[in-house]
Amino acid sequence: MSKVSPTQIEKLKEKLKLKGYKLTPQRRAIVNIVMENKGSHLTAEELYDLVKIECPEIGLATVYRTIQLLEDIGAIYKLNLDDGCNRYELINEDEIHQHHHLICNKCGNVIEVEDDLLDVIEKKVEEEYKFKIENHSVKFFGICSECLKKSK
Repeated sequence: MSKVSPTQIEKLKEKLKLKGYKLTPQRRAIVNIVMENKGSHLTAEELYDLVKIECPEIGLATVYRTIQLLEDIGAIYKLNLDDGCNRYELINEDEIHQHHHLICNKCGNVIEVEDDLLDVIEKKVEEEYKFKIENHSVKFFGICSECLKKSK
């Protein structure tokens, strides 16, 4: 689990304030769980189960509303890994685009690819189609190294 930095919380407070919202204790608990589980690609229900440990009085509806709010202000994004669930991930403001994901068809493991592999393709698309790309989402489906080892 990674530690939530005061700087991250301050940035989030500022984003909320600009939109006319406050960082309530429930919202803070949800944000803490998302930040502490960076890379876990949590569903709303998984997030709820983890938040409920810290904040037993919280309701599932509050978690859903907070997720929607955090998505609206650009703090998290919805990730669809084609498994029937929406998952949520913290937006890293240092990244220009979302990172890529490798999804194992056997075990469902999700591996994050930190490098942006599409720079050349993006430039070509922008030039050829006169289209300014702001973001992209890439998912590769296959078999992870652990499942490959097991199948040998």
